[in-house]
Amino acid sequence: MRGWDIAFGHPVTQGLVAATIGILLLAAAVIGALTVTGRASPALRRELWLRLASWAVLLPLIMAPILLGREWVIAAVTLLGLACLREYDRATGLFREHWLVAVVVLGILAVNFAALDHWYGFFVALWPLTVTVIAVASIPLDRPAGYIQRTALAIFAYMLFGAGLAHLGYMANDPNYRPLLLLLVLAVGLNDVAAFTSGKLIGGRKLLPATSPNKTLSGALGALVCTTLLVAYVAGLIFEGTPMDSTWKLLALGALVSIGGQAGDLMLSSIKRDIGIKDMGVLLPGHGGILDRFNSLLLVAPATFHLIQFYIGWGLDAPTRILTGGP
Repeated sequence: MRGWDIAFGHPVTQGLVAATIGILLLAAAVIGALTVTGRASPALRRELWLRLASWAVLLPLIMAPILLGREWVIAAVTLLGLACLREYDRATGLFREHWLVAVVVLGILAVNFAALDHWYGFFVALWPLTVTVIAVASIPLDRPAGYIQRTALAIFAYMLFGAGLAHLGYMANDPNYRPLLLLLVLAVGLNDVAAFTSGKLIGGRKLLPATSPNKTLSGALGALVCTTLLVAYVAGLIFEGTPMDSTWKLLALGALVSIGGQAGDLMLSSIKRDIGIKDMGVLLPGHGGILDRFNSLLLVAPATFHLIQFYIGWGLDAPTRILTGGP
């Protein structure tokens, strides 16, 4: 019972889990009604059921590590980073550069180890240090042709799937991390839903037609308003009585989540358009690959981490250098 009490100790955690279950059940009821009444095409109904089934599997996999504890979160973030790297390598051709891929993998493992150790100095230093190693790693191969392309691809991969995503894991060093992490991972999903819904209901001018033909300006603005207000409200309950407990800071946090989430999605769309593919993978029916589903977190994680770090820090009262035993 002790573990259960800790996992669901914060009322916001309880509310977010209950709301998630309720939304899944409501979505199933709506899709079921569309199926029974025949008010949607068979192709659309199939697409909706596939997406719902994927979410029904994904959400427990996302939420379980957060509820289970710090080590589970960091392990999940590490595996997520490696899975995203694998899809990126195969799509961009970086997989052919075995030495560079090995350096990126070691960088991902190292930065998540720093998060597990709760060693902030090492965690921050690994960003420039790993980029430096990547920059020189392929020089001994004596292949100057293509140096810029392969090095840039590797640095970009580490910055996104290593240093960027690892901020999620480092957040777990704070004793009260659960409600905020749940809020972030759920908010980026709702951000996509709000953009899609607003765009379909309002329509109008395309946002960036060459990059993402289906996205509209009204969808982007609708998501910005909805996500900002939702995150600000829930974060207000999480940060009550702390230096983050002010209207403008909470609104800034909400805006970062929405803008960062949409920018991450557009960034991946730019990559896919550049290399001429529709999805980065096929693992998740209705969603594409792992990277297609989690692209929003790539930018949201570091942006929100450092905003909160500036005002209240992360795990300042928790033990540091847990594994290495330093000062």
